Amino acid sequence: MARRYDSRTTIFSPEGRLYQVEYAMEAISHAGTTLGILATDGVVLVAEKKSSSKLLEQLASSEKIYQLTDHACCAVAGYTSDANTLVGHSRLEAQKYLYTYGENIPVEQLVQKLCDLKQGYTQYGGLRPFGVSFLYAGHDDDHGFQLYHSDPSGNYSGWKATCIGASASNAQGILKQDYTEDMDLKQAKSLAIKVLNKIMDTTTLGSDKLEFATLHLSSSGKVVYKLYKPEEIEALLKEEGVNNPAGTAAPTAATGAPTTNTVV
Repeated sequence: MARRYDSRTTIFSPEGRLYQVEYAMEAISHAGTTLGILATDGVVLVAEKKSSSKLLEQLASSEKIYQLTDHACCAVAGYTSDANTLVGHSRLEAQKYLYTYGENIPVEQLVQKLCDLKQGYTQYGGLRPFGVSFLYAGHDDDHGFQLYHSDPSGNYSGWKATCIGASASNAQGILKQDYTEDMDLKQAKSLAIKVLNKIMDTTTLGSDKLEFATLHLSSSGKVVYKLYKPEEIEALLKEEGVNNPAGTAAPTAATGAPTTNTVV
């Protein structure tokens, strides 16, 4: 039955389903795990890197976590090329708002603008849904720190802690048990490492498999985006009791974005 109604995104099945959108969500469920946790004094974003080859040139750019503005960042799960397009769109919308009004765009409004674009790709013929989900972290004066999730359908929702990608349901179960609303940034980082250490399909958890970023306020009240370097991730893992086996060296730079249309 599905084959009769999945050739276009604009065709509903008799059950009221849009199969192309569901297929996009299924692609995301095979991507690397991406986790977000909201703390009282910041937001933590952690993403699993799936390096396709050790011969891939190591670049300084991030593969799964991107800064959107001075007060917002995001982590992605799905097709990297789709994510690059949407990240560029978000940055442009944020700068348009800043140029027009002289202040940073509210976090939820930035999320809405991106979701409007994603929704349009499920409604018009000749287009396919973006095969990527986002976790957005941001801060504004009205609502403080915020964490949002959006999927290929264009829907978005606010979260205290959530996970997308592979093993998302297992991660959600751990977060439901261990997350507390009075958790600070240090505790949130510990919880993120604990969750990924339990659900990732790997014998060792190291900086070659993770990207780590936080958003917090400085002593002067300025929003600070921090993307952790490999050596900082290794130190954090060691502090939490997650160590690499002897002889395993940490990489010198974060993995660059794949040159192919790869689910990561």
